[in-house]
Amino acid sequence: MAYKVAVVGATGNVGREMLAVLAEREFPISEVVALASTRSIGTEVSFGDHTLKIKALDYFDFKGTDICLMSAGGATSKEWSPKIAAQGAIVIDNSSAWRMDRQVPLVVPEVNADALHNIKKGIVANPNCSTIQLVVALKPLHDYATIKRVVVSTYQSVSGAGKDAMDELFRQTRAVFVADAVEIEKFPKQIAFNVIPQIDVFLDSGYTKEEWKMMVETQKILDPNIQVTATCVRVPVFVSHSESVTLEFEKPITAERARAILREAPGVLVVDKREDGGYATPLECAGEDATYVSRIRKDPTVENGLSLWIVSDNLRKGAALNAVQIAECLINRKLIKAA
Repeated sequence: MAYKVAVVGATGNVGREMLAVLAEREFPISEVVALASTRSIGTEVSFGDHTLKIKALDYFDFKGTDICLMSAGGATSKEWSPKIAAQGAIVIDNSSAWRMDRQVPLVVPEVNADALHNIKKGIVANPNCSTIQLVVALKPLHDYATIKRVVVSTYQSVSGAGKDAMDELFRQTRAVFVADAVEIEKFPKQIAFNVIPQIDVFLDSGYTKEEWKMMVETQKILDPNIQVTATCVRVPVFVSHSESVTLEFEKPITAERARAILREAPGVLVVDKREDGGYATPLECAGEDATYVSRIRKDPTVENGLSLWIVSDNLRKGAALNAVQIAECLINRKLIKAA
């Protein structure tokens, strides 16, 4: 059985990656449609060995569409996802628009695929990129020893802020080398040769919205009883997010046991040699599907504590791949039928 798939926001970083992942994984497609704003009409995007011409979201008839992968931002999703779902498609949305809606499942297939059996609005939410890689690594450890508390600091690449952000890092880096003026547009401060401890806007609590997303999304996906505190930092890396994570458990767990559990966990690749270079970094994780876990060690400051390092390609597992895996789960669990 084959399915008609629409990708909304197909000209963006994540939209293009969605098309690439659909082709790579040989998703059962009868037809694929690339959609974006009217200003992108006629633009060509790649789909496997073929190219697709962008059509306008505003004028597209979704009747007969089975799955819509939405990556066009929160405001567009708020307006369009209910309309698309009303025409019979299941919308898998990559924005933050629906994540905390109680009637919308927030899904990472390796962690909580069962939530897909409770789709009430015809919409499934893709979590924040940093949350996805975090919970993929935490789920098997939580199952074994029950996580009480998570302290996470992120090192997030500029691709998480879009193509314009990647261009800004490139331009600023070049400007530094040739002694030109550094222009700041996308970020609140210079990103080249710098790190910025702010992603998204500040809330009254003092946390940024990105930090809040990680905290509440982890609880919704994994366990509402887990206490989470996050510090999200933008770093001058093009692709892949990294996270330094310290965990406190209810039950005893050793670093050796955690390493063995993670080696068997779906979607996880352990790279953890206690030697120079025996860990994952963003550079080698770019373009890969796995969530890499390194630096697994005991935290001696609490009774049952571990610290670890998590890296993943934010455009793939952090966005496009996770959305496609959700679609695959819907098919495998017979929760969707071709129109």
